[in-house]
Amino acid sequence: MASQLRKPHVVIFPFMAQGHTLPLVDLSKALSQRQIKVTIVTTPSNSSSISKCITNYPSISLLQIPFPSIPGLPKGCENTTQLPSMELFLTFLQATKHLQKPFERVLHQMSESGSLPICVVSDFFLGWTLASCKAFGIPRLVFHGMGVFAMAVTKIGWVQAEKLETNTTRGGQQACPASESGPLNLPGIEIPFVLTGADLPEGVNTPYHDDPYSQFVSEAADAEVNSWGAVVNSFHELEGNYVSSFESFYQNGAKAWCLGPLCLYDDSDECFYSSLDQHQHEVIMKCLAKHTETASVIYVSFGTQAHISPEQLDEVAYGLEEAKVPFLWVVRSNTWSLPDGMEERVKGKGLIIRKWVDQPAILKHSAVGGFLSHCGWNSVLESLSVGVPILAWPMIAEQTLNAKFVVEGLHAGSLSFCGRFPVELDVGPLQCQGASQTVEDRDFSEVGLSVRYLDELVVGPTTVPVRCFLVGVFVTLVRL
Repeated sequence: MASQLRKPHVVIFPFMAQGHTLPLVDLSKALSQRQIKVTIVTTPSNSSSISKCITNYPSISLLQIPFPSIPGLPKGCENTTQLPSMELFLTFLQATKHLQKPFERVLHQMSESGSLPICVVSDFFLGWTLASCKAFGIPRLVFHGMGVFAMAVTKIGWVQAEKLETNTTRGGQQACPASESGPLNLPGIEIPFVLTGADLPEGVNTPYHDDPYSQFVSEAADAEVNSWGAVVNSFHELEGNYVSSFESFYQNGAKAWCLGPLCLYDDSDECFYSSLDQHQHEVIMKCLAKHTETASVIYVSFGTQAHISPEQLDEVAYGLEEAKVPFLWVVRSNTWSLPDGMEERVKGKGLIIRKWVDQPAILKHSAVGGFLSHCGWNSVLESLSVGVPILAWPMIAEQTLNAKFVVEGLHAGSLSFCGRFPVELDVGPLQCQGASQTVEDRDFSEVGLSVRYLDELVVGPTTVPVRCFLVGVFVTLVRL
């Protein structure tokens, strides 16, 4: 009888990068608020950061497993933000494979105590968790840090490139990838704007996926398509037209659960960012409060992964100065400084921050009228959710696809530069008030957040099969 009264249990296993961890912490909160016990599996260094977010959530627990010591990685490096260079990213990915045995020991202990989860939600990069879950009879759901559109396009582009390689091998001719400038032919998906080969993530538009990184991604993708389904940080009103194209890659009718924007599940002040430096957060909010004119400040941030040279930072600074609008700029570099004389010229108009910030709180502020962004998917969702237009400067990964989707698909921003790592960045013409008109009548802050869907819960696995219970749980969260 006691086992029948036990809360259903879900295990969450994030990849060790901020952009992948934050949404899953928000998902954990949403599940715990619906009487589901959540265990987040992570490493000691990442655990200390996550713990600050969940102090008010007794149904969420943290379980630490040791991060392996791997030649080439600095000692204590357990998160991609700690990498001295993104050239070590592949080494970091390969190191995560060594977490499999400790993870399986965790599942074994849960099995021994009768507390196995009804499912495991693990990151795409942790593809090896599928084998671990199968060994214990647990459904594995994949979490993606990308949106549905970008994932569908990337998968179709990857398959098309591999077909090109096969045809080349049979015909004995040199393989030619899709044109960098010509329009892409992507079967199985309808896109209302033009994409080119240059828009695809690096490595996708090549006929030979035989390099170590591509091989790692291929292994993870094979595990993904054989998983029970996918959890996506998006919602149907935003990307519903592309869900079927994305789901077509899965086996056995697996479903993509669009549960986002995950950043909107928790409306408390408790957050991953502000908990790191509350005094700084107060300084930022006071600075924004001084700007009484609505949508008068441009917020600038380029994420945690891409490297931006000092010369490029200089050009951003000149562009902001020439734009003649107030700005709040988050700069990751601890060595770069403003060009000579600029500090005095922008005094009282600009604020530069070099630490983590509470980005959602900044974007929600009425003074902020535009976001100069790298177009990482979390940043895109956070901006759209509060109706702030995006000035897109895509840099790495699928960010160019995100930028095209925002600018040409949603008409919710504009491109500042179409390409990676420009030497010059022209933001001079930006006017925040004018840019705000690009998202007029397109405020996504209430999209898919109907309380009645969140409150409709299936009773639990004691009265229905596990698979049906999982469907019920995620239907209550999905944005219909």
